[in-house]
Amino acid sequence: MIAHDLESALNLTYAWIKAAHIIFVIFWISGMFMLPRFYVYHQEATPGSVEEKRWIERERRLRNIIITPSMLLVWAFGLTLAYITGAWHETWFQAKFTIVMLLSGYHGYMVGYGKKLAKGVRPASGKALRIMNEIPGIATALIVILVVVRPF
Repeated sequence: MIAHDLESALNLTYAWIKAAHIIFVIFWISGMFMLPRFYVYHQEATPGSVEEKRWIERERRLRNIIITPSMLLVWAFGLTLAYITGAWHETWFQAKFTIVMLLSGYHGYMVGYGKKLAKGVRPASGKALRIMNEIPGIATALIVILVVVRPF
């Protein structure tokens, strides 16, 4: 009975959960577009300079206030939607889920990269970071196609 009541409540709030999911996807992806660009500018700053310290703080705030909380909420609302709709067995959803997992891994990589930058380690070139900046856009395009078109 409790499980049925929970499912009924989730179904009633489906549109709100979906809206929240989309809102936090926008926040997360927007931040993921910004972060590699911040890293490019950070790497161009003189090590130990006031400008570099400002970039370290901007990056920390972007990660801790916008990107990571948004990603966690995307996961929470997305998993709730998958539960409500029973999408787990749909091929399009499995492909989307895989891309979101990879994008979450990229997110973790970029957070780690920022921590290295803050310590003065600069493992990637500005060109490599500019290329990495394209990953969220490609992932977003693929996800939107999978969700809207459902090609399989």
